[in-house]
Amino acid sequence: MTYFEDAALVNVLLDLDGTLTDPRVGFVASIRYALQSLNCEAPSDADIATHIGPPLEQTFANLLGVAREHQIGTAVALYRNRYASTGIFENAVYEGIPRALSEIQSLGFRIYLATSKPQIFAVRILEYFSLSQFFTAVYGSELDGARSDKGQLIAYILQQESFLPTSAVMVGDRSHDIKGALFNAVSPVGVLWGYGTHAELSAAGATIFVEHPSQLAQMLVSN
Repeated sequence: MTYFEDAALVNVLLDLDGTLTDPRVGFVASIRYALQSLNCEAPSDADIATHIGPPLEQTFANLLGVAREHQIGTAVALYRNRYASTGIFENAVYEGIPRALSEIQSLGFRIYLATSKPQIFAVRILEYFSLSQFFTAVYGSELDGARSDKGQLIAYILQQESFLPTSAVMVGDRSHDIKGALFNAVSPVGVLWGYGTHAELSAAGATIFVEHPSQLAQMLVSN
């Protein structure tokens, strides 16, 4: 028996930031760099870290406020200027992730990356941390913001890969992962080692939770 309605579950979509890797150091430093370059007062590191996960444009919209929303595009460009050269590698793979990916792959599941991060950066991160070998394909947003919405991204993956929503599961740590999955009738799974709380994930509609990467493979095949 499985957690999921379709016994033919074979496709696992995985978020990146907060699910596979902890991007806190590079994310916080790059956000701070962008805000300070615009002469904006930056919040604390802890406050900045709460924005890990959602699309970058949404993050800067929240941080800059309505009065400076015209600077969102500039802020994104400043962030990426630092992130592309330095911040991308100020990152760490969560303990147990490589083994979890290997176990999932060995069970016959196809693994896809589904991240709001630009695909060009996501590919570099997987390669840098030697995780590329586990993925059938990598999907992310475009630099112009296209498909940064997780619902749109998952819809695009379903279309490109031609598999049914009921044959897939979306694993992530934030509410937009859960909502994006449900929008496409894909089963969502909330992970509790990232940046989203149990309350956030539950409010978004998650009913399946995983506390540690070591439990991921077992969650996919048993109740």
